[in-house]
Amino acid sequence: MKTIHKVLIANRGEIAVRVIRACRDLGISTVAVYSQADAEALHVLHADEAICIGEAPSAKSYLRIPNILSACEITGADAIHPGYGFLSESANFASICESCDLNFIGPSPKTIALLGDKAKAKATAKSAGCPVIPGSDGVISDSKQALKEAISLGFPVFIKAVAGGGGKGIRIAHDEEEFVKFFMGARAEAEASFGNPEVYLEKMIVNPRHIEVQVLGDKHGHYVHLGERDCTIQRRRQKLIEEAPSPILTARLREKIGQAAVDIVKKAKYYSAGTVEFLLDSRHNFYFMEVNTRIQVEHTVTEELTGIDLVREQLRIAMGHPLEFSQRDISFDGHVMQFRINAENPAEKFAPSPGRLEYYLPPGGPHVRVDSACYSGYQIPPNYDSMIAKLIVKGKDRLEVIANAKRALSEFHIGGVHSTIPFHLHMLEDQHFIESKYDLTYIDQLIAEGAQFQPDLY
Repeated sequence: MKTIHKVLIANRGEIAVRVIRACRDLGISTVAVYSQADAEALHVLHADEAICIGEAPSAKSYLRIPNILSACEITGADAIHPGYGFLSESANFASICESCDLNFIGPSPKTIALLGDKAKAKATAKSAGCPVIPGSDGVISDSKQALKEAISLGFPVFIKAVAGGGGKGIRIAHDEEEFVKFFMGARAEAEASFGNPEVYLEKMIVNPRHIEVQVLGDKHGHYVHLGERDCTIQRRRQKLIEEAPSPILTARLREKIGQAAVDIVKKAKYYSAGTVEFLLDSRHNFYFMEVNTRIQVEHTVTEELTGIDLVREQLRIAMGHPLEFSQRDISFDGHVMQFRINAENPAEKFAPSPGRLEYYLPPGGPHVRVDSACYSGYQIPPNYDSMIAKLIVKGKDRLEVIANAKRALSEFHIGGVHSTIPFHLHMLEDQHFIESKYDLTYIDQLIAEGAQFQPDLY
């Protein structure tokens, strides 16, 4: 066992606040790092210590490894929690932490590198017996060979950056002419965005659902899954509403997809919290997509459904403790949804809306949780993601969650910036959403067809 005394959170916003709370529950001291733009941020106020690590741009602060390591040295932190985004899935950062005798609260550098490479991750899933999306056999660099492969797969075809993620580094070719143009462009974009030009091809699954499975693994070879989340409500591949359990999975399919997720992480010798993502086609066939080797934004959904504190488990696993429960000990209670409240204007094609919160009044009452790093008077900077809060709502079933969510959203009052609250209220009245008759393209289609989202009070 390697006891952790002080954790530095190499992140910002609501996830930094969330980690601080978990550390406090375990009696662990915390260090917040912040950019000049985040000097008044809530995670800075909540942590036991705080260190400024640079200017507002991420490249000069939250992505600046030497500055983060210096903050550890100054404060005596012996562990780093990377949160999500930024350096959370950087095998290089995890390796540097390891070499500096800092406990990286996440999987091993080797596992991050394996699963962070989309082609290798796919091969790992395949070797674990999980169905994978038909595609090229690893990376492909020759344009002529790539075109032959694409024709063999059948259009439409995804061209995906090996180092991509979060919906970035993906292009869709619908025919041969598009493919030739997009293939070279995709390689150039991948080189510019990720420092790695390698791409691979995948058959595009038409009209899929996005299903992901939360997993936990410890350093003693114990693995469990904590059920699935349905993350199909997305705009431009960015998630907006997540829920659990998925309203379209049968008990048998739920069991199969959960076991597939466990088999994959077991094959990769994974430890910590992680998420295995799948696409589900219209015939309810599921295909492996990727593994996120970090805590997810939507981890709260699983926490509310299972009663298990995932960040606490990350910390315990990092210290070498075995899981305190087996698969048969995990139960699922009711239904949960999470709504991402972003500083965006849905009435204007989700245009960014940074600025000062003139007022911020989150909802309360039964079955409502709000995770946020905002408060009245807080200045939302334009430098980072636009999240204001995560609203998590629970109920005994999906219909009760929808009713509770309407109440909670109507009580959520934000002034000074636009937010996605009107979008969420619109969706809760949408018959396709209520009946769960939608796929990954649904929101983009609604917007393309001119759907009108009621503007919020500014």
